[in-house]
Amino acid sequence: MTDDPLLDRAQRLWVDLARAPVVFKDLSVDVAVSPRSLLCPAGWIGIVGLGNAVIAAVPDDDTAEIVQRALGALPATAVTDPAVVSRRLPATEVLGPATLAYCDVAGFRPAGSRAVQTIPAGDIEVGALLARVPDEDVDESGLAEITSPVFVLRAGLEVVAAAGYRRWPSSIAHVSVLTVPAERGRGCARVVATAAVTHALEVGLLPQWRARPQASRRVARALGFRELGWQLSMRLLPAGAPEGVDDL
Repeated sequence: MTDDPLLDRAQRLWVDLARAPVVFKDLSVDVAVSPRSLLCPAGWIGIVGLGNAVIAAVPDDDTAEIVQRALGALPATAVTDPAVVSRRLPATEVLGPATLAYCDVAGFRPAGSRAVQTIPAGDIEVGALLARVPDEDVDESGLAEITSPVFVLRAGLEVVAAAGYRRWPSSIAHVSVLTVPAERGRGCARVVATAAVTHALEVGLLPQWRARPQASRRVARALGFRELGWQLSMRLLPAGAPEGVDDL
């Protein structure tokens, strides 16, 4: 528990997703064996830093030993630095780090007054929007996975920006936003995201914004989201314990 309600709620979410006994401990890394963890793809290492503490979920005891040895000796000032953490582990693939940001009613700063319309998740117009955006942007946004209504802006008859959220455990609304490339930089993302965040807050959910691109992070900050930490997923080298990990 912390004295920051927003941080405390975020930490509870990621402990739940770890699916194993794990605790955010000040200035340390707590590692748990959890083959069913939702912190990362199956068989990977999932690492989440929130506030001044880090948790890690790993698939087996051997990997736990590797991670504990690599990260357990980190100085306190380096524990929550994702760049340092990633250098200490020999990975073949890495996802992230992605910034984790959260927003409550008190901190929310709605943006825009343009007319936003609502359509159902899975509507054919959502599919048309996804088809007009590069695949890597679609994957980054997560818009194809939302469960809420979709809040959209149009240019003429075409949807050019959309936002919504997927409901996660612990009453979290994982926000997704996507704008066609030609309309970016015009405030569209802030407008549709405002509608999605408003909807989530009205039904008692805590909005979460996970992002790597700086542009997405700027939108979140403009709406009052607080960056509280980061998420990193790694697939280790097939060999055993790491050798020659980087010095700090």
